[in-house]
Amino acid sequence: MSGGIRTPGVERIHDPDLIEAEEDFDRSLRPQKLSEFIGQSSVKEQLAVFIEAARARGEALDHVLLAGPPGLGKTSLAQIVAAELGVAFRQTAGPAFERKGDVASHLTGLEPRSVFFVDEIHRLPRALEETFYPAMEDRRLPITVGQGAGARLVTLNLPEFTLVGATTRAGLLTTPLRDRFGVTLRLELYAPDDLGQIVRRSAGILEIEIDDAGAETIASRSRGTPRVANRLLKRVRDYAEVRGAGRIDAAVARDALDLLEVDEAGLDRLDREILHAICAKFGGGPVGLGTLAVAVGEEADTIEDVYEPYLVQQGLVMRTPRGRVATRAAFEHIAVEPPAAPGASPAAGASLF
Repeated sequence: MSGGIRTPGVERIHDPDLIEAEEDFDRSLRPQKLSEFIGQSSVKEQLAVFIEAARARGEALDHVLLAGPPGLGKTSLAQIVAAELGVAFRQTAGPAFERKGDVASHLTGLEPRSVFFVDEIHRLPRALEETFYPAMEDRRLPITVGQGAGARLVTLNLPEFTLVGATTRAGLLTTPLRDRFGVTLRLELYAPDDLGQIVRRSAGILEIEIDDAGAETIASRSRGTPRVANRLLKRVRDYAEVRGAGRIDAAVARDALDLLEVDEAGLDRLDREILHAICAKFGGGPVGLGTLAVAVGEEADTIEDVYEPYLVQQGLVMRTPRGRVATRAAFEHIAVEPPAAPGASPAAGASLF
């Protein structure tokens, strides 16, 4: 099964043309300036100070690590940093590096003070990670020329640059790599008010009329994630144009999201399948991630990176040393009777059963 990310309420897309169209859509909605970026106020304030200081000194910004769940705007922030600094932007991803020549190709091609964005940096091969250390610290890249007894070490000088790394799993980064980032920022799930602003802004770009109630309805079911909010907005727009009057209000948004099987808590069908598996098949847990992945027919990494953070944040699932455990709130959400547990607290949410 593919390890791609399934956006809640939207089935995965495999057609390359449709994938490209979706990516173009995402790009069209991305903010271009720090002032246009909604939410994450602490992250924005820190970046604004660091960017202004680097710009005033005429230096490259220190290396930046952006951590947090998928879809919160890490790529957008990296592009904004380059735009605010007025420098070139280059983008790649950790899995794209397969040998040292790939690292050298990217680093030697950078322009002075440019921003080099590496998404999924936690997936950088360990054998290549050390190649980044002297590049990040001393702007030098040692490479071996030749083979055998005739091999020699040549050190290339690199221009000043800012490495911006993005990760959904900061814990997988080695300490030496993590310590070489001068700025570490964590993005958190968005509040409904911020998501409502994002939905209204995106609706304006898409030229679809939406009222506050319609925006709030979409925002409330967007899992605290702008990427999900924008994808749901696009689907609701389709529904409004086909079955409505081309305008999104609370009723249209609610009907469209019900059609997409996204419930009032923002959970889609797979979220509910995960909860049902833990609650009904495994008696509330604990159940291992690998077993849970097989039970619902999804990649373990996708469950851990995409679905689980929101379920944990909503108090529906707990991670324990023995595996995933459903809370009382999870049983209530999917209307499954919890198993009897002597001495269990009657309070909902925090208790196991």
